[in-house]
Amino acid sequence: MPRLMDIGLDKLTNTLLDMANLSERSVATSIEAYISGKNLAEEIKQWSDELRKMQEEVSELSMELIARYQPVASDLRFIKSCMEIAYGFSRFGRYAYDISEVLEEFGDLSKCDHGTVDIVGKSTKEMIRMSIDAFAKRDVELAKSIGKLDDFVDDKYREHVGRTLRDLNVDVRCALSATLILRYLERIADHSAYIGDSVLYIVSGTSTARK
Repeated sequence: MPRLMDIGLDKLTNTLLDMANLSERSVATSIEAYISGKNLAEEIKQWSDELRKMQEEVSELSMELIARYQPVASDLRFIKSCMEIAYGFSRFGRYAYDISEVLEEFGDLSKCDHGTVDIVGKSTKEMIRMSIDAFAKRDVELAKSIGKLDDFVDDKYREHVGRTLRDLNVDVRCALSATLILRYLERIADHSAYIGDSVLYIVSGTSTARK
């Protein structure tokens, strides 16, 4: 017969996996909408709001489990990490909405070169998928590998900023909109790496202690 706390832990896991799928879809949709010029801000905002509510559910359930069962060791690590991971998934939704607002703010960007955004977007989406799989499978090696892509995204963002500053003939609207998008993607990548760290903490009790 399963422990009563196990039922709560299963519910936490299932809620997080639901958040994972919705946050992944939100980010992918926002990137595709930006590149194709489709304004989907309203739809993505609804997803972002839903993710925030689900994060609150995770926090409330986590605190209930702690107060009712006073978990220790691996159970406590898991509950603590679930709250951090839920925050990461919620931020994915928020940044996805921020990305969708760029098109709404700047209008038609069809003449802009979206090459860097496309490249970084693909890497960021891969990081999200890796963080989800690492959590679902408790895969330590996969969790550790997320950091390599995080460095790639950081480098691409810095390269774009440096190139923009050196280009005297830059189209301001194109450069500024791309810079905003890449900054949001860079933050999404960071949170993917944080989720990877949380998986390490769940499994081993240690993490890379990213700042």
